[in-house]
Amino acid sequence: MSKVKYYYDPDTLSYRKIEPEKSRRYRNIVFFFLGAFLLGFLMLILLLNTNLINTPRELSLAREGKNYELQFELLNKKMEQIEDVLVNIEDRDNNIYRLYFEANPIPEEQRRAGFGGINRYKSLEGFNNSDMVIATTQRLDIIKKQMAIQSKSLDEITKLAEEKEKLLVAIPAIQPINNEDLKRMASGYGWRSDPFTKARKMHYGMDFTAPRGTPIYATGDGKIIRADNNSSGYGKHIRIDHGYGYLSLYAHLSQYNVKKGKKVKRGDLIGFVGSTGRSEAPHLHYEVWKDKDRINPLNFYYGSLSPKEFENMLKYANQENQSLD
Repeated sequence: MSKVKYYYDPDTLSYRKIEPEKSRRYRNIVFFFLGAFLLGFLMLILLLNTNLINTPRELSLAREGKNYELQFELLNKKMEQIEDVLVNIEDRDNNIYRLYFEANPIPEEQRRAGFGGINRYKSLEGFNNSDMVIATTQRLDIIKKQMAIQSKSLDEITKLAEEKEKLLVAIPAIQPINNEDLKRMASGYGWRSDPFTKARKMHYGMDFTAPRGTPIYATGDGKIIRADNNSSGYGKHIRIDHGYGYLSLYAHLSQYNVKKGKKVKRGDLIGFVGSTGRSEAPHLHYEVWKDKDRINPLNFYYGSLSPKEFENMLKYANQENQSLD
């Protein structure tokens, strides 16, 4: 209730009630509501700029931001799993695969190297979660680089494995005559007595005694480079180029089963035992060459002999007896 105000009238010597002007009253009411409106507007602005009140859009953006943070957290956990798998693959790559195929291991600093030079992540700066986004993107880029290096390494290992497989089938690794067809292993590699001069002479192959016409087999994959009678002492003979520096020679044959230029596989029938050339009796003179040097064929029979058979052959091969050619 508003106060009633009075004033003293000297003319009437009495107090009179002050009647406010209507225009002033309306003005006061207007000023009151205007002040209330301004105060309310200022309070609203203040509240909107604090965390006490959020608009529906702000609430939606906040939920979206939380969802992104959760997605980044899940992504980082998946990247941790990928990194663990990569570490395991890299360890086997360096310590098993590359070691087996005699390839140099990939240095750790090469696998873990980052990216130098310009700022690759400048476009990701200036946002609320820029640090998290940049760190995750950088981590993902390093994983991609590691995977590219590992993929290249496995491609190299695959190529080495293919070469290794070719090498293993090319090495002359079996006996050129079946055991059941042999009469005996007459003479081995080393110093032997010459059957014609009786002088002590280096024998560069192994002599397998067998009946005339006994099948002779290729001891490894390769290509026939000679099948002729144009080499002194060998008579009818065959030479197979196995690649990788290996060559095998089969001498004193009675006849051929292949021609020059033919490709053969290990175990293919290539000819038959005879006694042509400088030979005392039917037998096969067999040689193995590596990088143009003749080496002991005895070291290459792991593909066809049992341990017992190899032990017996070793015993006879080391006897310094008389050769048959």
